[in-house]
Amino acid sequence: MSVSLYYNAHRTTPLTEAESASVERVVAAHRASFPYDDEESLYVYDGHAAGPEEIVAGSTKTPLDPGRLMPVIAHVLDSVTELRRAVPDARWRVHMDDLDVPWDEAEGYALPGMRDPDLIAELSAIHDEDRAQG
Repeated sequence: MSVSLYYNAHRTTPLTEAESASVERVVAAHRASFPYDDEESLYVYDGHAAGPEEIVAGSTKTPLDPGRLMPVIAHVLDSVTELRRAVPDARWRVHMDDLDVPWDEAEGYALPGMRDPDLIAELSAIHDEDRAQG
C-alpha cells in the first residue's frame, strides 16, 4: 500500500512574479538533486488549484522500498521547507495522508527519525532480507 505526502499553501493574493520564480527554482533544484530516477519526487501541480486561494499545491507518492522511504521523505520535506520559506505569508499544510507533518521554525518540516542513519540502515536491511527470500 502506498502513502503520499501532500503539500499546499493558501492565501488571498496570488503569487508574485518573484515568488513564482522562487518556487520554480526550488522545484528545479530539488529535481536536479533527487537521488532516485525511478521514484516519484517533489511534484508541484501546474495550474491546478483546489480552491481560489490555493497558490501552491503538490504531492509525492512515497517509495515502497523501505530503504528509500526515509531519504525520499527527508528530501521532499526539505524542499517543501524551502517552498514555505519562499512564500512565508501563506497558510501551509503538509501531511502524509491523515498525519500532519509538524512545522518547526528552525528545522522546517520533519518527521521523527527521518535522518537517523541507524533507522535507515535497519529499513534497508529488512528490504534486502525480503528480496533475498523472495
